[in-house]
Amino acid sequence: MPAQTHGADVLKALRPLAIDVGIPVGSYYLLRDAFGVNLWLALALSSVGPAVRTCYAMAAERSLNALAALILAVNVAGIVVSLLTGNPRDMIAKDSLVSSVFAIAILGSVLAHRPLMSAGLRPWVTRGTAGRDAAWERLVVTSARFRRFESLYSSIWGVALLGECVARVIGAYTLPVSTMVWLGGVMTLSAIGLAITLGGVAVAPIERMVRAETSAADRAR
Repeated sequence: MPAQTHGADVLKALRPLAIDVGIPVGSYYLLRDAFGVNLWLALALSSVGPAVRTCYAMAAERSLNALAALILAVNVAGIVVSLLTGNPRDMIAKDSLVSSVFAIAILGSVLAHRPLMSAGLRPWVTRGTAGRDAAWERLVVTSARFRRFESLYSSIWGVALLGECVARVIGAYTLPVSTMVWLGGVMTLSAIGLAITLGGVAVAPIERMVRAETSAADRAR
């Protein structure tokens, strides 16, 4: 897959996450510094934007997206926590729920031999072509090496997200709240960037194997 196309796909996939990070951070500082709203209320109100955006996206697509639903649930939980406890650190720490749930689900899927991240990787590798898609299907059944790289790719994502979860919780209770408001988003994006970069260790051989299998099938016709 050309690097330019791969990069464009990554940016498109990360756009909703960038919105969910950018809107809360911008809203928080605007409410706190421009309008003098206290910390916990600024954090609670800054979660409303992403929640509304997620609801709109779910309604527009007329389907329940698991990722969107999870983000919405965490945002709503954050608002409830902030209103019940009034503790801004609890509000920040709750964001680690997203990473922890994803991480546990991904690592659990590896143990179950059904690596979750393959669903996102497959379209990038097969490029939507029937021949490559069929090659992927055959390799999943016939190649233990292919399955190991599938599991490796998901494992990298699971470990990266779990690390982000731990770092966010530690930061929530040790660093200034105003620092964690922007640093939490940086942690999330950094974890994703790290997973994408390290994931190349598995993606490259997977792509080679799919190309080779596709070529072999074409020659056999």
